Formats: sequence, C-alpha cells, structure tokens
Amino acid sequence: MSDSSIRYAPGWPGIPPRWTSSAKTGIGTALNQHSKVWFTLSHGILNEVYFPRVDQACTRDMGFIVTNGSDYFSEEKRHCKFENRPFEPGIPAYALTNTCNSGRYRIHKEVLSDPYRNVVLQEVRFEPLKGELADYRLYALLSPHLANCGYGNTAWIGDYKGVPMFFGEHNGTALSMGSSAPWKKMSVGFVGASDGWQDLSEHFQMEWEYTRAENGNVACTGEIDLAACKGEFIVALGFGGIWAEAGQQVRSTLLEDHAEIRQHYVSQWGKWQSTLLKLDQPLRQNDLYRASTAVLRTHESKDFLGGIIASLSIPWGFNKGDEDLGGYHLVWPRDLVETAGALLASGAVVDAVRVLRYLEATQEAAGNWAQNLWLDGRPYWSGIQMDETAFPVLLIDLLRREAPHALGKLDRWWPMVRNAICFIIRNGPVTQQDRWEEDAGYSPFTLAAEISALLAGAEMADLTGHSEQAQTMRDVADAWNDNIERWTYATGGDLAEQLGVTGYYVRIAPPQTDAASSPTQGFVPIKNRPPGQDGERAYHIISPDALALVRFGLRAPDDPKIVNTLRAIDALLAVELPQGPCWYRYNGDGYGEHKDGSAFDGTGIGRAWPLLAGERGHYAVAAGHHDEAEALLTVMENSTAGQSRVLPEQVWDAADIPALELFRGKPTGSACPLVWAHSEYIKLRRSIRDGRIFDQPPQTVQRYLVQRPVRRIFGWRFNNKPRTIPRNKTLRIVMLSPALVHWSIDNWKTSHDTETRDTGLGIHTLDLPTASLPAGSQAAFTFFWAQENRWEGTDYQVTVE
Repeated sequence: MSDSSIRYAPGWPGIPPRWTSSAKTGIGTALNQHSKVWFTLSHGILNEVYFPRVDQACTRDMGFIVTNGSDYFSEEKRHCKFENRPFEPGIPAYALTNTCNSGRYRIHKEVLSDPYRNVVLQEVRFEPLKGELADYRLYALLSPHLANCGYGNTAWIGDYKGVPMFFGEHNGTALSMGSSAPWKKMSVGFVGASDGWQDLSEHFQMEWEYTRAENGNVACTGEIDLAACKGEFIVALGFGGIWAEAGQQVRSTLLEDHAEIRQHYVSQWGKWQSTLLKLDQPLRQNDLYRASTAVLRTHESKDFLGGIIASLSIPWGFNKGDEDLGGYHLVWPRDLVETAGALLASGAVVDAVRVLRYLEATQEAAGNWAQNLWLDGRPYWSGIQMDETAFPVLLIDLLRREAPHALGKLDRWWPMVRNAICFIIRNGPVTQQDRWEEDAGYSPFTLAAEISALLAGAEMADLTGHSEQAQTMRDVADAWNDNIERWTYATGGDLAEQLGVTGYYVRIAPPQTDAASSPTQGFVPIKNRPPGQDGERAYHIISPDALALVRFGLRAPDDPKIVNTLRAIDALLAVELPQGPCWYRYNGDGYGEHKDGSAFDGTGIGRAWPLLAGERGHYAVAAGHHDEAEALLTVMENSTAGQSRVLPEQVWDAADIPALELFRGKPTGSACPLVWAHSEYIKLRRSIRDGRIFDQPPQTVQRYLVQRPVRRIFGWRFNNKPRTIPRNKTLRIVMLSPALVHWSIDNWKTSHDTETRDTGLGIHTLDLPTASLPAGSQAAFTFFWAQENRWEGTDYQVTVE
C-alpha cells in the first residue's frame, strides 16, 4: 500500500487500555510443543490469547457485533445468553452458543487451536432466529494487546500473498487475523475514538475504513460477507515474530481441512487423558476431575518445560492496564509443587518429574527459590517465603515414594535438597512473608512445611550416604517442632473467652513474640497485654493455615489445640454459601472486592476461597470423616459459574449484585481459573479414594505422632533469641559463621571458651550443658568473631524455666 493510499485513523492514542474479565469459562492449547498459543474464553467470546509464551498475553478480546444496517446494534459479549460445552471431559476445545437476548439471532462457535501452527481457530455459524440471513450484518472486532501491552500497538490492513488480512505489531511480536469468508469492509482505529465499536454503535454499519493506526490502543473491525459464506466461516488468529510470519500461519491454517485439524487436537488430548488414573469412576454429578487435569497441563510452558503459571487470567483485569505486568502469569514455587503433586496423584508421573526438573534449574544460588518468577527464572517480587523453599524438597520425597523409577538415582537430587535445607536452617524458622505474601513472623503453615522438609531431607541424607548431616537436620526439626505452640499458640484473652476455647493457633506471630513471653507459655495472654503493644493484632488473627499442622503430619486431628483452633476458624472464618460451607483466608483480609462490589484496587474485603474447602476436606480425611470430605468436594464442584468447569480463586459471599455479575457462591473478579485450586481438588479426589492424605509426609507422622521421642535440644540464634529455656534441655547456639563462644553457666564464676562446630549445612553450632541446671539458673555467653578479629560486645542470657 503506497503512502498516498494510507488512511490514518484519528484519535491517537485511544483511551487507556484495560484487560478483560478474569472470569474465564474455558482455556485451551494444543497438547504439544509445535503450537505456542494459548486461548481463554469468557462471556461467549475469545479473551486473552497468549504467544509465544504462556506468560505473554497478546490480545484483550475478539468477538462479534451484529447490526441490521439501520437501527439495530448488538454485541454478543454484552447482549447474549451463553452456553459453553467442552467437546468431552478433559478436552479443552469448546462449543459456544450465544443467543441474542431479544431472540433475533444465535452464533455457534467451535474454538480450538491448530496443533501445528501458532493459530487460534473459530469455526462460526451465524443463525438468524428472526428474519433472513440477508437482514443481518456481522462484524469481527479484535483488540490487540501484544507483548503484554495495550498501548504501543500498531494495526493495519494488508494482505499476505494477495489474501486480505488484519495485522498488528508491537515490540517484536505480531498478529494477523484472516477469514475463510471474504471481508466486505475492513478498518482499524484507536479504541474509544475511531474503532469499529464507536462506528457501528453510532451508524449501525461501517462508515469508517481506516487502514492504519500507529502506536496506541488499537482495534480491528471487519465485516464478514455472510451471503458469500451462507453464514458459515472460519476466523483464524495467527501470531509470529513479524507480520509476514503471522500472515503465513493464518493462510496455512485456512488452507487445511478444519475437521482434520480438530481431529488431531482432540486425539492428542484424549491420548494423554487415557494414561491417567480413573479417579472419576464413578462419575460425580458435577465432576471436575478431567477438567482439572486439563487445566494443569494447559498452564504449562512449551519452552520452559515443567514451568506452570498460576493462572491464565488477570484478576480484576477489566480494571487493570499495562501497569500490571505480572498478573498471575508467573510461577509460584509453592503453587508449582502443589500442581506437581496433583499430577502425580492423577498418575501423570512424567509430567510431575518435568516440574521437578524445572525447579532444579531455577533454584537460586543461595538454595532458595524466588517468591515468584517469570518462566525463564527471573524473580518478579523480592520477598522470601520459607515454605517455597521447603516444598520442592517435599516434592522429591513424594516422587521417591510414589514413583522411584521415574525419579532415578537419588544422588542427582541430593545437591538440590542439601542447598534448600541449608537455606532453611540458616534463615528459618521465621518467614519473611507468610504463604499469602503478606506478613513476616512465625507461621504454623510455614513451620509445618519447614519441619517436614527437614525430616524428608534427613532421610534423603541417609539414603545418599550423608548421615553425618542427617542428625543435624533432625535436631533442628525437633527443636522447631517443640516450639510451635510456644511461638504460635495463644492462650487466654478476650477472643479465646468469646470463642469458648482455652487458646488457638494464630495465623502468624511477630518475630519478637518469644522475647516477650512468659516462662510457661508462648504468648502473653491478650487480656494481660498492654494496649497497643507491638504485634498485638497478630493475637487476634485466625487462619485455616493452622490445619497444615495436621496435613503435614505434625499434630493429630484430635489434638485439643487443633480442635480449639477449628472452633475458632469456624466461628470467625466460615460462611454458608448455596453450595455449602466455605472459608476466608483470615479475619481482616483485604484482598477482594469492596463492600459495594467494586474491584479490588489494593484494598477491599477478602472473600471465600474454594481452595480452602479442599484443605478442610483433607483435614476431614485425616480425621476419618469420609462423608464430610465428600461433601467438601461437592462444595468445590459447585463453586464454578454456570457451565464453566474452572475453579476461581474466590467466590462472592454477599447478596447478589447482577449489574457487576456477582452472585452468591459464584466466582468474583479474582483469578479464574486458579491452578492451585484445581490441584487441591485432584489431590482431594485421590485422598478420598485412598482413605489417607495423599501428599502427607510419613516422616513427620512416624516421628511426632507414633514414636514421639523425647527431644533434648533447644535452639538459640540471632533471628530467634529466646530469653528462657525449658528445664532438662540442652541449649544449642546456632551461628551462620564460625565463632569462639565465651560462656558460663554459674554466673561467670567460671567461664569457658569453645569453638563452634561446622555442621556442613551452612551453620555452626555449640551445645551448652544446661540440661542439668535447676530452674532460675542462667546460661550467659558472647562471641569472638575470629574472621573479623572482634568481640560481639554484648552478653546474652537464657534463664532455665
């Protein structure tokens, strides 16, 4: 096209771009490495399409507008009733039927991707319900948001080898849209100013035919020649590095037989599904098993094998623009291990091992994993969560037990385990942030994960010939396990009195808690704490996280402290929804819509999580309550929207607000689907079938619920400096570097100088002989740092309780 024939669209750069609804009703991709496109569906239309990676969105949405050319305007995503049916369970290809609210037309679509090209296909049939085909005009409307950006896109009309197409380009990524039916008219423009929606809503037909819109928030609009195709056609959306590659992909796909493309797509998924355990026999009424396994695989990268992102959605995307680069298109190591466990639970052993290899390659030099990361391993957030370092160790242990043939020689995995354990020992037990990426301190969930990983690591140390390090791991695990109640169990106080319990585990306790504790309990009772004392709020925060102590095998389900905490959880966090009970993350949670239903914008009100119904179901399995576990599985199954088979992050817990599409018990604007929720559903299916918690570490159960050995070690370290020590315990001083310890246990009447011992796990220790000291005695000590040639300059004291 010559410069003189270019018709530039006015209205640059368009309105600020926004993403679209996170309430997906379907997601899909071809189950191979040839086709590197992923698609999502919502409100009867195509939403974000991802290319060339599962963490890079390239469109906002693509749908149809219907007019009669004179006085009728209907947009299918706003003015239709939707039906969405997958081809068959576990096959992420979809048949969509959108029926106009006024009963004038119906649009049938079949959506899938080409298994051998970077193309998403929609086979479309337009059906007039009133009048004839000639009475209607049909327009395709596409909003490119290439390379995760709504701004900075350029769109134009051109052709590939003489075939008219739309093109878009931004930052080394290009798309093309072509049709098997002729385009009667074509135009590109800036959203909110010169785009096709503005044109058609005003004129009921295309009066604008702009050929180029540069460097803005752009849209493409094309009229389908309904007469030429008799209402049946295929729209192909293709991608590449440059426009020509995208165009070639589109033309190549349109030249193929669509039925053959469909057959290949479906058969590849069907073959994989046939290898899985038949946990869906007998089939449940709203069975999510096959849909869940498909969700897990659909979120996996095709370049970084084993890398599975948290969600192919942007929470409250309709309210977010280019500033939210990460969204949920990131890898959370904890979520990834949960997903690998679900794959293993469903019999997808090879897929679970692929996840482990991805974790092996993305482990940081210090031994930890980033809080979350891009698929190539670059950290996104800067926080450190100790459970995210513990979980990969537990995955190795789970694979060792469930599929040792697939894991291979343990010696390969020992360096990964050792480095992770070193990081945990050096930096635990306090977590910088809890599993919800918020507060620092002592967390029952994190402690359970850390202690379990330490014992699993100790067993692996024995199996790989490193028994000298195994004892140190077990000693640390025992010391931390002994202190769980000291650090996280609150007794007395107004809240306990109101709840009718003697105490409860808190969600997370501030790190300085133990320094302020009395000699006989982990907390100063709330009623005895001065108003406004630092960390007081933590004593009032309850969370289902405490049930991890049972899930990981550290405490029995009928332990009185667990039972007390259950009463607190149900009193403060349970909500009865149409599908049954569900739970909040913790009281005072601010992650969710506002009271009026407006989108979360950094503040809001936390809503109920179907994931937590699954975790409560696992507690029921541990307690031997089979019927309760089954009922909670049903709660999860009924937490989807309509015909959707995808689980949301949160469900709405208040009165319906139809204008905002918020209905009690149904998905909110949070992430949907949430891969973690589907993983929990699969594992609960397996746990119910087996009559035991599938991913529960046996080492903790054996050590703390069966053997219950008497532990003699009590730790002191700079990030956890207790002022007191229980009687009959040996005080173990734990340092991150070697030191000479100058110490006394008789009020400095005599003193000793002793070098710390290198454990080979990144810590240096010294045991002081405090086990035989009477109550009230003190151990006092300070340090000389030989490497720096300096004394600590402070004496520390620990009093025997």
